[in-house]
Amino acid sequence: MRVIRSYHDVAPDDRGAAVAIGNFDGVHLGHQSVIDLARKAGATTGAPLGVLTFEPHPRAYFAPHTAAFRLMSPQARQSRLAKLGVSHLYELPFNEALAALTPEAFAHDVISAGLGLSHVVIGEDFCFGKARAGTAPDLVTYGKELGFGVTVAKLVTAQDAQISSTAIRTALSDGRPRDAATMLGHWHRLEGPVEHGEKRGRELGFPTANMHLTGLHLPKFGVYAVEVDVLTGPHAGRYTGAASLGTRPMFGENTPNLETYIFDFKGDLYGETLSVALVEYLRSEDTFDSLESFIAQMHADCDRARSILSAL
Repeated sequence: MRVIRSYHDVAPDDRGAAVAIGNFDGVHLGHQSVIDLARKAGATTGAPLGVLTFEPHPRAYFAPHTAAFRLMSPQARQSRLAKLGVSHLYELPFNEALAALTPEAFAHDVISAGLGLSHVVIGEDFCFGKARAGTAPDLVTYGKELGFGVTVAKLVTAQDAQISSTAIRTALSDGRPRDAATMLGHWHRLEGPVEHGEKRGRELGFPTANMHLTGLHLPKFGVYAVEVDVLTGPHAGRYTGAASLGTRPMFGENTPNLETYIFDFKGDLYGETLSVALVEYLRSEDTFDSLESFIAQMHADCDRARSILSAL
């Protein structure tokens, strides 16, 4: 997948794509339906499939001190979009200049003259341009004037409720990863490099891969049954395990991280990138009267996680 980060001086091979436009945080079923419409539009003319998005997320740009809300990092979003067959990702910097463009200027300068897009697909609630003044019908009008096609996609629902990143965040905050997966169309994943920790798990017989979580919406703290994809290194592959997300109150920690125990695994994962899928919430964080009772609970957690994961 080619990643283009400017709409100025775009190479000829990167012009003419049929694209879906949006933030695509989570790449949920609603996002996937918009991408599929762009795929179909491009198939009629042989145009490559693209996605037009922004970095940082406009919400983070306008409210930089707001609590972390993103479901995935830019790197995880790129990976998910590539799996969907997106060949061109236009990841434009969201900055003062872009935020100041009027709707008409955005349509002309970015979509038409800048990127030379042949067709764009947007959701019916899409807003664009300075102060979000442009609407989906406005973009249809600009497309007719400037020579690019526009498809307005209906919002997608699941279980009679609108699918949205907000609804997915709520499900994760409530400890309902399966409900989140229903809206996402895939397991919610936490992705990042394995970092050195206190190595306390190894001493207890449960060596864990530790990942720091920054800039992301954190699901409900506690213990989860997980699927684990090791994305890099000699141990690349898919595994199962149990993971603890939180601040480790048993040991007086207060910085959130993810500690993943991979079943039946032997090897060094330091520095490798993991993608940990949250399958089922097992229990909340807790403290224990002794290390013996803590270890007994970890054995019980792992037994339950194995049972859940074997039934998938």
